[in-house]
Amino acid sequence: MFTAVYRREDIDRVRAATNIVDLVGAVTTVKRVGRTYKAICPFHQEKTPSMSLDPARGLYHCFGCGAGGDVFTFVQESQGLDFNEAVELLASRAGIHVEADPTAAKRRGERERLVEAVRLAVDVYRRRLKTAPDAGPARAYLRGRGYGADVVDEFKIGYAPDTESRDELVRELRAAGIADRTMIDAGLARRGRGGRLYDYFRGRVLFPVFDLRGDPVGFGGRILGDGQPKYLNTPDTRIYQKSRLLYGLDRAKREITRRGYAVVVEGYTDVIAMHRAGLGVAVATCGTALGDEHFDLLRRFCDRVVLAFDADQAGAGAAQRADELENPVRLDLDVRVAEMPRGLDPADLVQEGRTEELVAAVESARPLLQFLIERELARFDLSEPESRARALRAVAPRIARVGDEVAKAEYVRFVAMATGIDEDLVWRAVGGRPRRRRREVAPESRGETSGSLRAERELLRLVVANPEHLAGVEISDELFADPTVAEAWRRVEGRRRDTPPGTALPLPVGDDPVTSLLRELAFDDRPLADPGELVVRLRRFRLDDRIAVLRERLATLDPSGREYAETFQELIRLEQEKRGGG
Repeated sequence: MFTAVYRREDIDRVRAATNIVDLVGAVTTVKRVGRTYKAICPFHQEKTPSMSLDPARGLYHCFGCGAGGDVFTFVQESQGLDFNEAVELLASRAGIHVEADPTAAKRRGERERLVEAVRLAVDVYRRRLKTAPDAGPARAYLRGRGYGADVVDEFKIGYAPDTESRDELVRELRAAGIADRTMIDAGLARRGRGGRLYDYFRGRVLFPVFDLRGDPVGFGGRILGDGQPKYLNTPDTRIYQKSRLLYGLDRAKREITRRGYAVVVEGYTDVIAMHRAGLGVAVATCGTALGDEHFDLLRRFCDRVVLAFDADQAGAGAAQRADELENPVRLDLDVRVAEMPRGLDPADLVQEGRTEELVAAVESARPLLQFLIERELARFDLSEPESRARALRAVAPRIARVGDEVAKAEYVRFVAMATGIDEDLVWRAVGGRPRRRRREVAPESRGETSGSLRAERELLRLVVANPEHLAGVEISDELFADPTVAEAWRRVEGRRRDTPPGTALPLPVGDDPVTSLLRELAFDDRPLADPGELVVRLRRFRLDDRIAVLRERLATLDPSGREYAETFQELIRLEQEKRGGG
């Protein structure tokens, strides 16, 4: 049970001034659905939005996990704050001054003390970078990366000196009233032998790390020169947990939501370079491997993640580790790999003025599994039978792990074409072809061509009859594949817009095949079919048509070429769309 330290009237003012949609939208994806709002719930793992928002009352409720409450509850649960800290945060956002109840004890909370200590450290280090004589090498390093004062200010880059006393920051923070225990708990200092307090960072360029709220919680420090480790990060604290943080996500989250994808790079300088180049969707891990919790964090804002690592062994290894994680598969994330030119990373490309190459690499990113399979196959001489067999044994375990039957079937076909091995043998290597489910098909549609034509004619008959329940059904040109039916639809489409629902459409005059078809349908007195079901069936037929065209095209393409990869992925997308209901 909490004890509110603020006056009730101030709390009510803060509640009234806070928009629940904007608040939730700052940490996860929110979409408007009719008159309501839906969000991906940040409190449990899900693929589709199950959280409903009520902006009029400032409430939320998740039908997936049961989480719910008001704006204060949401801040408490999503930010790890108590009630009073939530009031303080929302009051600050709304520009409202709140006063403590004179009968309650005044307190600030541990988290706020830690954040304030890190915020002061950011200012100390940035000031040191700009003005201290011993920061000259740090300034030279940043100028070499193309960073001017504007970049230093925007990303709040700083410098930790390596002086003989080794306690420059400690003395500054003590002068500002920060307790020694707070410095240690914030990861800014540590005790040496004899109990003396020393700065945690020394002789490093510092990149502040911010959480989703935009609060500074730690640092990534790059050493100047050849010392080790090259990068040193804040140790895990209450506010800095590297497995749950992504550098740059605080500033990238809105652009990621807008574009629908995020780009994960390897370092802080890569993030800065991509943001400066207009690619504001870049983030990086904070001195740790990409993990399940990072994917869980990103899926709040997008369903596609592009890994943009350099082309060396370390970058390839990072992609390999990503393939071993659980969340991308479980959360149905589309994880892809953008290959950089060998020896270069995103920061190098931007610095050399090759931003277009970087953009092209991201846009042409290949699915992670395809990238790993192609990389594995490239190790073998596929002109030799024994080598082809070894190549199949190398990639089969990867394909066997694919849970989606559609994707697995396409990757089996891909490997069969790339290696020249019979498809049945590939299936045997990955554990056998899945049992096919028998699909119930209506008698009139067992032949796809006749079924499609009959459905098109039935929908056109509905259009001509123009019943009231047809008014809300969306009908488009692409539903009609038969030339005569398609032309008949085009002739009556305009008349439908001018005829009130419930009144049959006036028919054109003439003896041509199109007019004859319309007249025949108008005089057919059979009961009318359900228009929604007809539209769904026709969309499925059109999907089948497009899938057939893509399969024919794949058979003519080189499996190692870019056009094959793009066609292959489009085929998988359409198969999944069909399986999902068309």
